Amino acid sequence: MVILSEQYVGKLNQLEEIDSEREVQDLVEQMVGSAACEMLGKYVPRLVDSGVILIDTSETFNIKKQPRKDYEAIVNLGMFNRIRWINEFFIAANEKLAPEGLFVGRVETISERKRRAYSKFPKPIAHMYYFGDFLFHRVMPKISGFKKLYFMITKGRRRVLSRAEILGRLVGCGFDIVEEVEIDNVLHFVGRKNDKGVSIDNPSYGPLFGMRRIGKGGKVITVYKMRTMHPYSEYLQEYIYQQNDLQEGGKFAADFRINTLGRFFRKFWIDEIPMIFNLLNGDMKLVGVRPLSRHYLSLYDEDLKEKRTTTKPGLIPPYYADMPSSLEEIQASEDRYLTKYAESPFKTDVTYFFKAAYNILVKRARSK
Repeated sequence: MVILSEQYVGKLNQLEEIDSEREVQDLVEQMVGSAACEMLGKYVPRLVDSGVILIDTSETFNIKKQPRKDYEAIVNLGMFNRIRWINEFFIAANEKLAPEGLFVGRVETISERKRRAYSKFPKPIAHMYYFGDFLFHRVMPKISGFKKLYFMITKGRRRVLSRAEILGRLVGCGFDIVEEVEIDNVLHFVGRKNDKGVSIDNPSYGPLFGMRRIGKGGKVITVYKMRTMHPYSEYLQEYIYQQNDLQEGGKFAADFRINTLGRFFRKFWIDEIPMIFNLLNGDMKLVGVRPLSRHYLSLYDEDLKEKRTTTKPGLIPPYYADMPSSLEEIQASEDRYLTKYAESPFKTDVTYFFKAAYNILVKRARSK
């Protein structure tokens, strides 16, 4: 089945079915270019197939109304920047696909949008244009009271999406990322339906957000921080680890989820300030092991996983006292701290506090 809708203006009527493979290939190439058409052919070699939906739409309805729930592939040639309810769109596609079915989509990311602006205008004008675009399309929809006005004006068209956000939404809606590639200043991505199901759970979009972390006794606590990553980044931890592993200090290497302002916040510890609420609330203490996500904790040795839950996590982790450079060294550092803390809680926390303070203030240790 092949469906072309909304954006295609040509010989075919909206939602008209066609059965010529060559004609479909020609139309797709006209719409997205030869390079993107070639990339699509790697995963969906036959576009004219009863198990394939080829569509150009921004409306979830056009996915939901399809009669089957076992399609092999759904290809949306339309740009995701014009889709208002992206999560609903992904979820609807997931429900229509067979196990391990493929979803292919396209989006212009923030970096691609910036390049387009600076290639279109002289530099001084591009600065003004991009700044106005940033305020209207990125800042306005994140401010309480302005979000509804923004979507009332734009209808969700031309929205700004980061690479991390679109891929995070894809993963959160039950897909594994098979491939992502930039072609003609547009990010093309392929997702495969997995058996994990939808895990999107009230994600945060604003500057202050809560992270679900493992606390004392294995209890899930909400740790508050200033946002340093693009929205939906939390759903990409496993993908980032698989692609890049860990760098020195136990952070993910080449982490594209961190935004420009976030790097500044981390350099000067601004992102950590909201965790004072966790301290006052009793979920955390001043010194202690770092509160970790389930995925990051899964990288730890089993005995240390259990040992970590015997005490509250802390704002200042042993990392800043010992300055380890690998995951193994981080685990050894935390194990030493927890052993000493079990023997002498107050003395251990005081000792580690002053060691960390020296490294931060004198040796200029920073959160990366």
